[in-house]
Amino acid sequence: MYRKEEQPLPPPEKFELPFEGKLSPNNRWVIMAELIPWDDFEEEYAKLFSAEKGAPAKLFRMALGTLIIKEKLGTSDRETIEQIRENPYLQYFIGLNCYQQEPPLESSMLVHFRKRIDGELINKINKKIVKREIDKSDKEVKKKDCLQEKGEKIKNKGKLILDATCAPADIKYPTDLGILNQARIETERIIDNLYKPLRVKLRKKPRTSRIIARKEYLKVAKKRKVSYQERRKAIGKQLKYLKKNLGNIEDLIQAGASLENLSKRQKNCLETIKKVYEQQQSMWENKTQSVPQRIVSLTQPHIRPIVRGKAGKPIEFGAKLSVSCVDNYVFLDKISWENFNESCHLKEQVEKYKETFGYYPESVHVDKIYRTRENRNWCKERGIRISGPKLGRPPKNVSEEEKKQAHSDECFRNAIEGKFGQAKRRFSLNLVMTKLPETSITSIAITFLVVNLSKLLRQFLSLFLSLFTNNRTGELIKPPFINFDYTLNNFYVLKLIDLSENSWSKVA
Repeated sequence: MYRKEEQPLPPPEKFELPFEGKLSPNNRWVIMAELIPWDDFEEEYAKLFSAEKGAPAKLFRMALGTLIIKEKLGTSDRETIEQIRENPYLQYFIGLNCYQQEPPLESSMLVHFRKRIDGELINKINKKIVKREIDKSDKEVKKKDCLQEKGEKIKNKGKLILDATCAPADIKYPTDLGILNQARIETERIIDNLYKPLRVKLRKKPRTSRIIARKEYLKVAKKRKVSYQERRKAIGKQLKYLKKNLGNIEDLIQAGASLENLSKRQKNCLETIKKVYEQQQSMWENKTQSVPQRIVSLTQPHIRPIVRGKAGKPIEFGAKLSVSCVDNYVFLDKISWENFNESCHLKEQVEKYKETFGYYPESVHVDKIYRTRENRNWCKERGIRISGPKLGRPPKNVSEEEKKQAHSDECFRNAIEGKFGQAKRRFSLNLVMTKLPETSITSIAITFLVVNLSKLLRQFLSLFLSLFTNNRTGELIKPPFINFDYTLNNFYVLKLIDLSENSWSKVA
């Protein structure tokens, strides 16, 4: 059941504290709370719950706010709840009316939040926040409306950067021998559980040869350097042991054992092991190292190897992302656990740009893989310039303007690499700790949302620095003065000040 609070949240200066005092309106969490349109997406979140049945669910602001705090601080689920319990600013950020010493929720609720708030909803929130920032000038919006009424064609505006990356998952580096050994151990545990209710009927337990199999595995796994023949021989032996265990499981089921004796995790693991055996047997017989939809983790079978060709990390294991960047704001356009060619999604990403802002970009900045003949012709028909040299043999003479333009495009495209570095070094994109595919997608989408919120927060705080500026460099020796006209104009453009009422107004 979902109940919406009828009373509006108090402003930060009226937030009740047990030790008296007031919250500062200049705190980063107070500012960030004003930047997020909580109420616009609460109805969509409430549709997940029944209107009458069940216990009252946590509000949307508490659910999304807790996930943002976790990503922003880079803490675990339990540590995030402790931070919220100790910090009144964090309690205000998630929508509480007053400070409370007891934790507002359990750490296990974050798993449910990640399941309920999917990546599509987070992308909608991200787009709305960024679109409101880019379309901050009311005059430009009015001009756009006038052009549409007159029927004139809107010119292309802005620059779009496209690129792809991988979000590695938290798994052990997979090897064929290691996966088979792990699968063999899991099947031995399943045989033990299935045999327990059949002890009276079956006097002898099915033989698994687990001691011999482990010795055969360690004989190769402990070596620093293993030849191809030794590794192939060890994989063949583990395949035989695994085949024998799977046959014993089928015999126990025919003898009366029920899969209900297994846990849900073991049932899923058994299905995964059967697929792993088929794939590994096929690769061993055909002497290949690749197979379609190859499983590299028994606990997370949705993860696939992503061949990136980067120095130091030629292969990564996780989700592949296709991302666009506009004015240093990033959007998650596509996410997939299977490897894909990112150049096939250029048209779709450009169309999303038009759907969001109402016009095509003036130029698209991409790397070599995107510059196909089909993409070039499609962009040319819509008046979009695509970066990079033309296809075919390079010309002998290149003008200085073309060299300057190519250098400028390449420098401009590096902005998205910086965003990837920020998301992976500062936030959790470099190692996704969630285990389920749906929660991993939510965690990745939250990362890009927090990256954009961090940029908005820096932009807001930089406005305060503009209070103390000088018009000329020669006047630096004089005492600083406040440039009220410039600062008020910036606040008005960002819709943080309502000049008609001469008061602060909520962005949301």
